[in-house]
Amino acid sequence: MHTYAKFALLIVLIVGTLVWLAVGGVNETKTYYKTVAELETLSPDAKVKRLRVAGDVKPGSILRKGKEVEFLLAEETKQLKVVYEGTEPLPDTFRDSAQAVADGKLGPDGVFHASRIQAKCASKYEAKPGQQGPPVYQQKSAF
Repeated sequence: MHTYAKFALLIVLIVGTLVWLAVGGVNETKTYYKTVAELETLSPDAKVKRLRVAGDVKPGSILRKGKEVEFLLAEETKQLKVVYEGTEPLPDTFRDSAQAVADGKLGPDGVFHASRIQAKCASKYEAKPGQQGPPVYQQKSAF
């Protein structure tokens, strides 16, 4: 019976460690998804946590400084200065007026420091107003 107690203790220790790692991983990757306008309504505690902020890239605001990229995310009348300091290259669809999501933390100075950027340009994938073309997969290739 002594051997079974050691085995049970080992199993409990392993399962406990796995649960602890899982909970820690979930808490570390948990982010709040907010828009630029919603940032003002956040409590001070929530502002220091990791956030995902969505908005439109203000035309003419993209400025590259070496490895850093600065731009403004805009929504209605609100704007947020974002500094991207990530290691991954920016998406091809990241341009003026594109919808973007910045993942990072809000600094005490009100600047959002992003470690990851996702972008989508809806106009690239939609038909022009007044035109109803066939789906992309049915269009004939130019080649």
